[in-house]
Amino acid sequence: MTPQILFNIIIAILVIDFIIDKVIDYLNAKHFDDKIPTELKDVYSEEEYYKSQSYKKENYKFSLIISVFSFIIMIVFFYLKGFAYVDNIARSITDNEIFVGLIFFGIIMLVSDIITTPFSYYQTFVIEEKYGFNKTTKKLFFTDKIKGWFLSIIIGGGLLALIIWFYEKTGDQFWIYTWILIAIFSIFMTLFYSSLIVPLFNKQTPLEKGELRKQIESFANKVGFKLDNIFVIDGSKRSTKANAYFSGFGPKKRIVLYDTLINDLENNEIVGVLAHEIGHYKKKHVFLIMFLSILLTGFTLYILSLLINNSLLSQALSVENTSFHIGLIAFGVLYSPISEITGIIMNYISRKFEYQADNYAKENYNGESLINSLKKLSKKSLSNLTPHKASVFLHYSHPTLLERVRNLN
Repeated sequence: MTPQILFNIIIAILVIDFIIDKVIDYLNAKHFDDKIPTELKDVYSEEEYYKSQSYKKENYKFSLIISVFSFIIMIVFFYLKGFAYVDNIARSITDNEIFVGLIFFGIIMLVSDIITTPFSYYQTFVIEEKYGFNKTTKKLFFTDKIKGWFLSIIIGGGLLALIIWFYEKTGDQFWIYTWILIAIFSIFMTLFYSSLIVPLFNKQTPLEKGELRKQIESFANKVGFKLDNIFVIDGSKRSTKANAYFSGFGPKKRIVLYDTLINDLENNEIVGVLAHEIGHYKKKHVFLIMFLSILLTGFTLYILSLLINNSLLSQALSVENTSFHIGLIAFGVLYSPISEITGIIMNYISRKFEYQADNYAKENYNGESLINSLKKLSKKSLSNLTPHKASVFLHYSHPTLLERVRNLN
């Protein structure tokens, strides 16, 4: 195989992936005006349903503009030998392969972020603002950007530097050390994400004593779930949308409630949501997802180790010398069809786990409370009640609201 043929394969994969993605989005958009299923009649009033349709259509049109623009920029970058150009810039600064890789990805990510920031700004301050979701100030928007860059440099750059170092020192065996590194990092983040990363962006405070905390603790005691950490996060400073999540395990496990969730739901509905989250823990979903993710990471890294030394990967992107960072870009595209398949499998497993957690809440607390909370949250976020089956199959990590309500009834 010649570098030109491999380049053509890379372009073909990018084009096919883009077309499939846009076809799925189009099919999904065709269902925006579908009649609401009987089980969900009480989610929206006629006026609210019209508003939700408008929100979905506006987001669809805007995302189409973004994706077409991004696709064109990407294809042009490939054809104009952009990766070779950035590689030359990095090598003009240093000949250390670790620093070359860091500068290379740093330039690409910075330019990409600069290009996409106006779209993100419009999404936040025009579309989300128009439909009453945005609470973010312009200062907070850019502060979040800077913090995100800082974390990318410190965490992302640190991990990348270690991976390239492993490659430089161990050659084909680098994947084993990288796998161990990512596994340790994943476990660490599961344990400490809420206590180390979240505080950089949001304030978390212990849930104050009162009826809600009393009901939560009563349910936790009933099902034998030791719970010391219940926090409220100030999500309302960015959006009116509500959420709750469970993180960590062992003594580091904690439940985090968005303040918007507390404001939007009744106490019994909040406990219903938490019963679902506790169900994930009781069913060991946290461990199973982590285990599967680590296995998948190992598989991907092993395949990468078989191909990374092939000079064709770099030459296909017009770089003569074999480079880890260039090979990683080419491999990422070539591997994407497999990644899509594994993503579908992981989403399928995730949807099964969601049903199991729902069933746990129904059996140990109250299915009706969870149904009411899911309906209210869907209404609050103007979510799509009638997505296309193909979109659900390919992209949804959770069952649709209709599927969850039917399962809980």
